[in-house]
Amino acid sequence: MKRTAIVFGLISGVIITAMMVYGVYLCYHKEDFKGNTTMGYTAMVVAFSFIFVGIRNYRNKYLGGFISFGKAFKTGLFIALVASTIYVLVWLVYYYGFIPDFMDKYAGYVLRTAEAEGATPAELAAKTEEMATFKELYKSPVMVVLITYAEVLPLGLIIALFSALVLKRKQD
Repeated sequence: MKRTAIVFGLISGVIITAMMVYGVYLCYHKEDFKGNTTMGYTAMVVAFSFIFVGIRNYRNKYLGGFISFGKAFKTGLFIALVASTIYVLVWLVYYYGFIPDFMDKYAGYVLRTAEAEGATPAELAAKTEEMATFKELYKSPVMVVLITYAEVLPLGLIIALFSALVLKRKQD
């Protein structure tokens, strides 16, 4: 299972990481973060589809076509963890090494968008406070790691759960 998790986790991790770097590059330089959300989640679903492929490969290649729900979920979990860890590590290097003012640009975008959408002064003040809190959290590398895992890992877990449900097959 370890080999399967590493191989399919690496494939998945490379895909989501490449899309993240590309998407952030576009957003960062255009200062337009709007389209990045759709592209980001689409890339994550495509990348995490390798959880399904990995579990199926493990079941068929190593387990004679049979796998329990627990073993399937565990395999999917490890694939998601490998992919998410790659994503987090690349984000740390990218953020701290190349775009350390990303949060300033992102906060500015959020505030400009709220203002353009007609936010009241009270709503703008609340949004400003929210962005200040988020920027403060981002000063801690531990929080950056936790926030970044929270971006990708939940979707990986959902896909691992779904894949385990679909792919489980017991011996008769």
